[in-house]
Amino acid sequence: MNGAESLVRTLLNGDVNVCFANPGTSEMHFVSALDRVEGVRCVLGLFEGVVTGAADGYYRMAGKPATTLLHLGPGLGNGLANLHNARKAHSGMVNIVGEHATYHIRHDAPLTADIEGVARPMSDWVLTSCSSKDVAADGARAVEAAYKAPGQIATLILPADTAWGEAEVPAIVNEPLARMRVPDCAIREGVRALISGHPAAILLGGAALRGKALDYAARIAAKTGCMLISEYNNARMERGAGRAVVKQLPFMADSVLAMLKDVRQLLLVGAKSPVSFFAYPGKPSVLVPDGCTVIKVATVEADLEHALEALADALGARNMPPLVNASRRDMALPTGYPTLDGLGVLFNALIPENAVIIDEALTSGRAFTGATMGARPHDWLNIMGGSIGWGLAAATGAAIAVPDRKVIAFEGDGSALYTQQALWTMARENLDVTVVIFANRAYKILMGELLNVGASAPGHNASAMLTLDRPAIDWVSIAKGFGVEAGRAATLDELALQFRRGLATAGPYLIELVM
Repeated sequence: MNGAESLVRTLLNGDVNVCFANPGTSEMHFVSALDRVEGVRCVLGLFEGVVTGAADGYYRMAGKPATTLLHLGPGLGNGLANLHNARKAHSGMVNIVGEHATYHIRHDAPLTADIEGVARPMSDWVLTSCSSKDVAADGARAVEAAYKAPGQIATLILPADTAWGEAEVPAIVNEPLARMRVPDCAIREGVRALISGHPAAILLGGAALRGKALDYAARIAAKTGCMLISEYNNARMERGAGRAVVKQLPFMADSVLAMLKDVRQLLLVGAKSPVSFFAYPGKPSVLVPDGCTVIKVATVEADLEHALEALADALGARNMPPLVNASRRDMALPTGYPTLDGLGVLFNALIPENAVIIDEALTSGRAFTGATMGARPHDWLNIMGGSIGWGLAAATGAAIAVPDRKVIAFEGDGSALYTQQALWTMARENLDVTVVIFANRAYKILMGELLNVGASAPGHNASAMLTLDRPAIDWVSIAKGFGVEAGRAATLDELALQFRRGLATAGPYLIELVM
């Protein structure tokens, strides 16, 4: 058994059985080991940003890490943007990054790089294996790090000779530690705030936005009259009819302050105190109104279900009927030109039950996420780190994690171009993903930001940097070139037809919505 094989067997011992890969020469012994050891599903991405983004989407839905396989420093560098997004989402993954053989590094071959230096800014744990006999134990430590609550990025660097050298037995992977319980004093402080008589809100993040935790929050809201709010970006939120009424923090600073203007007690459960996405001249960075007290009940790595259960019990809310969204699905679908309001009504009516929504629609997505709260129950995943090019890749990973559920990717045309190669992987793996490209032929979000930061109206040069025309991008041709069936819509009537066609298709389907 060589080091690579001992590592693969160790990964399986930790229930890491999906590998998103874009390998090179240094990783060939690991690739060969994947042939000799049964049990790992290998998924090829044509660009490393697809690989790391897919691992992010996989973790969010599977609740366990996948591994990536990347080629040396440049390969890792190509995947960093989506590692940034994954780290912000607390998505656990194990990156296996090939390295030159230990004795070859000193010769400064063309691909030699400081791989640990590249990895550290986007990783929670980094290690280079020094010997083939250490690889299995190092791999076990990497898996344990990835599982550490609430999820971590672990990067293991594998020199080629440690992969091909002789090894012994695979290592045992220790079970993840239980999430830490929130101390009673934090629960008592939260209860005092909720019964103080002052307007209160609970800002939810992480695992507080799904399952029993979210149900407890809905009962607390019904008992106390507090407002439930989610962070603007969320790794995974259970939404729709019959689920908790949760308002999403807006993107714009002024809108956040308007939402919170009357709140005097703001409880944080798995969330951070709200801050502005960017700095804007003359506007605050911290978006907590004057006179509002912030109470940190539980951080994102804590046992959030237990924290909300304890709050509910202390308030006598356990048996309260939860405050939930009513079903609002008017089947009289909107027609005509695709306005943002019309899109909200259409998707609210047509999102299928148990769907997984991947949201990187950016400008368009801001307008209809709130409009779909009355849709059939579904999960909604946001881009967490703001580094665009996440959505198509994350949809790929999510579809592999939950093959029995329809995955819908809402994508801006500008961001989709960063990882369009994910379409090929969707086709190759026959993944059940319906992609909607909002083709406004511009970096529309930046046109708004130009004004928000107080810059001048766009002239010739600024417009040229913010538009995606001359020539217009043909998404239907791109999709078909990657092997994905596709159609185009320019009206809400055509979009409804195309969306239904995508939902009825068992494999991937792309819709270009020209706006």
